[in-house]
Amino acid sequence: MTADHMANTDARVDAAALAEFTAEHGGDLPPIAIVIAAYNEERGIGDVVSAIPAVIAGHDTATVVVVDGASDDTAAVARKAGALVCDVPVNRGQGAALRLGYRIARAGGARYIVTTDADGQYDPADIERILTPVLRGEADFVTGSRVLGRQETYDRVRRLGVHVFARMISLLTGQRITDTSFGMRAMRAEVTGAVTLKQPQYQSSELLIGVISRGYKVVEVPATMRLRVAGTTKKGGNLVYGYRYLRVVLGTWLRERRGAAPSGPSMASGPSASPGSASSSSSASPAEPARGSAKTK
Repeated sequence: MTADHMANTDARVDAAALAEFTAEHGGDLPPIAIVIAAYNEERGIGDVVSAIPAVIAGHDTATVVVVDGASDDTAAVARKAGALVCDVPVNRGQGAALRLGYRIARAGGARYIVTTDADGQYDPADIERILTPVLRGEADFVTGSRVLGRQETYDRVRRLGVHVFARMISLLTGQRITDTSFGMRAMRAEVTGAVTLKQPQYQSSELLIGVISRGYKVVEVPATMRLRVAGTTKKGGNLVYGYRYLRVVLGTWLRERRGAAPSGPSMASGPSASPGSASSSSSASPAEPARGSAKTK
């Protein structure tokens, strides 16, 4: 299957999923969209969704769960917990699911997007702390950091990998980063439409490098990385994960350098992040349906 064919297939899947989501939930979302990609997480997703605040810093939230071709009851459990579910029939990977979630949030008029994982490794109590710099206009993109905060894992290889990749991306981008793969992040919604996102799975570094490359203000805040509450990782063991993550880091960095373009505007106050090269914005997608009223919990 060629890259163009895969891209066209993805576009059709996304368009159909977005249309179905809008028909089920309406089009309008509150200011804050919490986006979660989930694949076979029926044992943990309910507790994750239930713990997300309905209001953060005076702003209403909606939790959008993109179920990525799950073969279990992830979608039903997430709905019962109060999430707005986009149930995609094919498994394409976390990166593809998050891209669709970002698009749903933008189409619904959400001003801010927060991501977290479906496995309970991130503490919902950290959401407001991570989102606050964006709400205050002090940053365009904020990522939590287990290095600045706390992590419960005793896996020495995983801990070493976090430091190695943080050092690598810091050197490549010119901005000091302590944790490149922390899954709880907050950003202005439009940032997700201004970066090139193509990775089907290991998307955390692709998004981070893309945001820095366009000159957006990036901030890290201390956060907690807990042990997975249920299920198993879908990304392989440490060696497989490390190899694939490295490929994405280097591939994204080279792509950004080759496609050098003016950096995107930062709306945050204060000194901006060190800008690098930038490539064109993410590929155009089919027109998004008109918005109606979303049914939030």
